[in-house]
Amino acid sequence: MKTFLTSTALALALAGAASAEGKLTIYHWFEYIPQELLDKFAAEYDVEVTMDTFDSNEALLAALKAGKLGSYDVAVPGDYMVQIMADEGMLDTFTPEEMPNLGNIQDQWMDVAFDPGRKSSIPYQWGSTSFSVNTEMYDGPLDSLGLIFDPPAELAGKINVLDTAGETLTLASLYAGIPQCSADRDQLKALNALVQGAKDSWASFGSDVAKDVLVSGDAAAGMIWSGFSAKARAEGAPVEYVFPKEGMIVWMDNVVLLKDAPNRENALKFMNFLLEPENAAAVTNYAQYTAGVKGVEEFLAPEVANSPESNPPADVTGVFVQACPEEVQVMYDAIWTELKK
Repeated sequence: MKTFLTSTALALALAGAASAEGKLTIYHWFEYIPQELLDKFAAEYDVEVTMDTFDSNEALLAALKAGKLGSYDVAVPGDYMVQIMADEGMLDTFTPEEMPNLGNIQDQWMDVAFDPGRKSSIPYQWGSTSFSVNTEMYDGPLDSLGLIFDPPAELAGKINVLDTAGETLTLASLYAGIPQCSADRDQLKALNALVQGAKDSWASFGSDVAKDVLVSGDAAAGMIWSGFSAKARAEGAPVEYVFPKEGMIVWMDNVVLLKDAPNRENALKFMNFLLEPENAAAVTNYAQYTAGVKGVEEFLAPEVANSPESNPPADVTGVFVQACPEEVQVMYDAIWTELKK
């Protein structure tokens, strides 16, 4: 889960901070970890915890490139950004001996393409990115990304779009039937034409407000992460999360060990702490996504375990956002920059 950086410095007033044996500095998504879990870690390990937040993978990367690398111990990038950060030399590695709970990772999330064998990262949460619609404002079919990229009159001018290039352009590519990371200029022109044409029907770009505008009724539809949609429902919004026939984005956020982490030992303790089933479930119950950790089921709230957003139909296709080659990414960046003007 734009504005380029939400610099929300949360100096967490944790028990025992004044006499803590050490510190831990986290760079994290907004509204994505319960305070109680941070308090629990601080108390168990006598560590002072500080957290800054960001609101997009691109904002995370930009901040680290701008000089923040070496200021944080861990960060929480999405799958494709883990690979980009590794390629940029921003990640440290750990051994299995340094991460005793590594075996708690579910098998399908252990040997992932963006971090084979889990040398620099652990799973945090995974979910999907699609869109939700206020069913009191629109009662038509809920099955296509066309509701965002070629919307009917009932939704035009009432749509919020995620302010993140990777997800927004990937969803547009799915609707247009264009492969991710295409270098074909005709396909890129078609993609650009699609989003430029759709822009007139969009009311706003906003990631940190994606839930709030649906709850308030300021938006009738909006791109959103599955957990945010579940939270909107819980807050009383009459919304339905859509599983489009063209496909949706599947993602996994991960906790990474950053290069030059000033508190490396505490970073490893924190990552290992998050792999405890009860702690992973605490994040899931708060964020309403899905953990990649074995044994969480007994700790999940029923409404979270049975959430429709977390249980898509079997025939829905999900794709990961790809990390494009640099020479191709430049062209996608140009499309995004023009779109945001």
